[in-house]
Amino acid sequence: MNAASINYQQMIFGFLGGLGLFLFYMKYMGDGLQLAAGDRLRYILDKYTTSPFLGVLVGILITALIQSSSGTTVITIGLVGAGLLTLRQAIGIVMGANIGTTITTFIIGFNISHYALPIIFAGSLCLFFFKNRTMNNAGRILFGFGGIFFALSLMSNAMAPLRYLPAFKTLTTSLGKNPILGVFLGTGMTMAVQASSATISIIQNIYQEGLMPLKSLLPVLFGDNIGTTITAILAAIGANTSAKRLALSHTLFNVIGTVIFMLLLVPFSMYVTKMQLVFHLNPKVTIAFAHASFNIATTILLFPFIRVLEYIVVKVIKDKDKEVEEFKPKYLDIALLNAPSIAIGQVKQEMLIMVSMALENLKEAVEFFHSHNEKLATQVELTEENINSIDQEITKYLTMLSQGTLTEKEGEEISIYLDMCRDVERIGDHAFGIVKDVHYEIKKELVFSEVAHSEVNKLLGITVKLIEIAIEALKENDAEKAFSVIDLHNKLYRKEKEVRKAHIKRLSKQQCDVKAGLYYIDVISHFTRVGDHGRNLVEKMIENKASK
Repeated sequence: MNAASINYQQMIFGFLGGLGLFLFYMKYMGDGLQLAAGDRLRYILDKYTTSPFLGVLVGILITALIQSSSGTTVITIGLVGAGLLTLRQAIGIVMGANIGTTITTFIIGFNISHYALPIIFAGSLCLFFFKNRTMNNAGRILFGFGGIFFALSLMSNAMAPLRYLPAFKTLTTSLGKNPILGVFLGTGMTMAVQASSATISIIQNIYQEGLMPLKSLLPVLFGDNIGTTITAILAAIGANTSAKRLALSHTLFNVIGTVIFMLLLVPFSMYVTKMQLVFHLNPKVTIAFAHASFNIATTILLFPFIRVLEYIVVKVIKDKDKEVEEFKPKYLDIALLNAPSIAIGQVKQEMLIMVSMALENLKEAVEFFHSHNEKLATQVELTEENINSIDQEITKYLTMLSQGTLTEKEGEEISIYLDMCRDVERIGDHAFGIVKDVHYEIKKELVFSEVAHSEVNKLLGITVKLIEIAIEALKENDAEKAFSVIDLHNKLYRKEKEVRKAHIKRLSKQQCDVKAGLYYIDVISHFTRVGDHGRNLVEKMIENKASK
């Protein structure tokens, strides 16, 4: 074959089609792995990120589970932005993600393209002939896994004629003479496709076909690691300061690693070549080995300097004015929609903030009932607007989340949180309702007795305790506390009935103004309505516990 006989259209279409399929199958397999992992992702991130070292291990594990270092980094950026991880812990996770992504290149290195189509068929069987969720997830993983190798064979066949192209030979010579050009090439390729696994698979194919020497390809490999940070940078756009700092630390980490290994390019090339001979590695596994060695060594070298890295990014990206970020949802991050189990955990955190705001508003509304201080009324109205805003944001977030691929359990959780959202919003409405009732009282110059004020305080005390225990039950997923809420709800109804009877007696004895007395009934009815919504918050938890 010579340059004149190459079918350029077939070569370009074959390569682009193979690359597109590779990206699709990687995503599809990652989704299958993530669905199979389910709540374990949330559990691992909650329990095992207490130190940077554990963060590294978690980063490796999560990336192995979802087969995407970019995905792990985006999830971590979301959690840092929400304040669930410190910057130092998150840097450790990102370092681990860089190591975890090398597992993908090793999988690709063990070339099983001859079995790709049977594996795709096996995955299809699991997807279309089994209703069992576990078998469905296994089908996704197998279908994606086989598809990756099918896509790689398409790319490999498309790239084979490159050896006969004069322009490609010129590029090979240029990369050999100017390794920095290779770094820029690798960075640009990965930025374009936003998947380092795809560009590294291209390098593996090039090396397997003998189109370029190892020394020319290693700088391209280093550049891939810089290019993969573009996903983190995009995820941090519009995010808070902490998220931007993590994105910068990710970029700095990979740039510093590349600089170190570019200075050691000759000895590193010799080391990889020696290991290839000693362990009889095939060309694709050799590239995977070089990739793993680079990322592991970079992590070992820079891990002791996590504090320094943290110090640099904090100095470069200054804190914003706190008022700018006030009253915005704290935990809802669009980037986490690709990890439903974690996103649902974030919704729970946001919901708890919303419940706490509604509870504080109820207390201030009752204080306004006692004092008629207009500042309290204004504050209640502003907080009510914020509660409504969070309600809208949570609803919008859950709606977007429901459009993705979910397990049955995750679908049920979304439905539960939508119901809870409505209940919390109604608690806020009743707090604001008390304020409106008091405004009417002031306008009509109505006067409530000291006994009436005392009874309102008693109803408030039971209601506050009910909501506080509901918050604890939700936080801790504690069924026993959930049942305590039901008991308090019954107690609140008994107390409200008792207050009504006492109030009617006062009216009959003309101890209260009749107009004020009639309006007092409206005020106390708010507490039982709030109690109903507080009970609703925990009822689903009790039902779930009972069904298990």
